[in-house]
Amino acid sequence: MAFVRSMVSAAHRLGHDPQSALSAIGLSVHDLREQNGRITAAQMERLSGQLMRELDDEALGWFSRRFPWGTYGMLARASISAPNLGIAMKRWCRHHGLLNQEVELNISLSETTEGNYSAISVLESNPPQWLTGEMREFCQVSLLRNLLGLSSWLIDSKLPAAAAKLAYPQPTHHEAYDVLFTCPVEFGQPQTQILIDTGYLALPIRRGEEALQKMLKNALPLTVHAYRRDRLLIDRVTQTMKSHPHSQQNAQILATLLNLSERTLHRQLAAEGQTLQKLKNSVRLDTVKSLLGASQRPIKQVAEQSGFKDEKSFVRAFKKWTGLTPTEYRRSVISQPMKSKTVSD
Repeated sequence: MAFVRSMVSAAHRLGHDPQSALSAIGLSVHDLREQNGRITAAQMERLSGQLMRELDDEALGWFSRRFPWGTYGMLARASISAPNLGIAMKRWCRHHGLLNQEVELNISLSETTEGNYSAISVLESNPPQWLTGEMREFCQVSLLRNLLGLSSWLIDSKLPAAAAKLAYPQPTHHEAYDVLFTCPVEFGQPQTQILIDTGYLALPIRRGEEALQKMLKNALPLTVHAYRRDRLLIDRVTQTMKSHPHSQQNAQILATLLNLSERTLHRQLAAEGQTLQKLKNSVRLDTVKSLLGASQRPIKQVAEQSGFKDEKSFVRAFKKWTGLTPTEYRRSVISQPMKSKTVSD
């Protein structure tokens, strides 16, 4: 939610009302106040994509100079003809610096006691006065993930970070970084940078112009999701549990429906920073919110229909997930209608 607040803040600073974009993904003013609230990857893609178009700024208000729609596509096109990943990444960083000299990116060899790593560093040369707090965090995380996402796509293989060092204090939502970078993370460092094994830089580019054209039509998933061979696994698990509710009670049944072994299912979810229990909770919460918002059924009936053994355990679980009791949530929906959203604990 910190990143959502950053986008909303930037929109207001630029004289734009972000309400329609927020409403499109089912967010209310109350949701923005949730310090550790989460939105789904799909919501992040839709919100950032809509605001990029409405603001005509793919940098979402980070810099004094806008990055008009298509800027990152231009950077990708300038990099795709490189003979290997290392040169492609250096081109991307150099061209990004031609467009913006306030916050730049640099890639350099970094000798460590553990081996040869290359550091992708964020250089804050002359950041604008508004680029502080949550917006500074959002900017730096996004710049790194943009480059990691494109690089992984260029070589058609996940480009794993070996370590992430971040030049801002540990945020209250620091647990989200297990998903953002899936590597050891240190906060409060002198400079923001991620380390990657230098061996990856020699890998050849596996994409061409035709593939680039297709990717640019739906590029945001590359930065919202960590690149992996099966980036859709979480969506497939979620949809299967929704369409086959009985599969939520048995991992083996769920794995069979997905044509996977139970062990492989757990392993692949872990690689994506997820667990089956978290996804079960997320699907159950979606169901509960729908029941609470779409009817006036007694809370006890909603609890039973959602698979809870009693009303007390239902209320306790719902408050843990949302910070509200079912009655409070229902009241907020009535006062300000909103679409259901997925929140993981």
